[in-house]
Amino acid sequence: QVQLVESGGGSVQTGGSLRLSCAAFGDSWSTDCMGWFRQAPGKEREGVASIYSGGGTTLYADSVKGRFTISRDNAKNTLYLQMNSLKPEDTGMYYCAADPRPLPYCSGARYWGQGTQVTVSA
Repeated sequence: QVQLVESGGGSVQTGGSLRLSCAAFGDSWSTDCMGWFRQAPGKEREGVASIYSGGGTTLYADSVKGRFTISRDNAKNTLYLQMNSLKPEDTGMYYCAADPRPLPYCSGARYWGQGTQVTVSA
């Protein structure tokens, strides 16, 4: 079993930056895939980025490429999302997800955090 705890959300102006963290507590083998999802008001939850245990493979949604960077510290079982050049459309609840399988964007992941709110004002 894995528990995921997100932190780092907040409110920023357009063009600002935030760094989200997700700490995973449990067996490391359960976090071979780690990723970020977000859900904006009135929209479906969407995959933002994912990264795999080796750290060399990452996937990003087209909407965040060039602005967001996903990384992980395997020794700490911690996932990060550096978000730069934030836009109002980035506003939403951001969720951390993990799964022992190498799922694209951790789609269908077994483990989920409770989320951290990101608000970007115009």
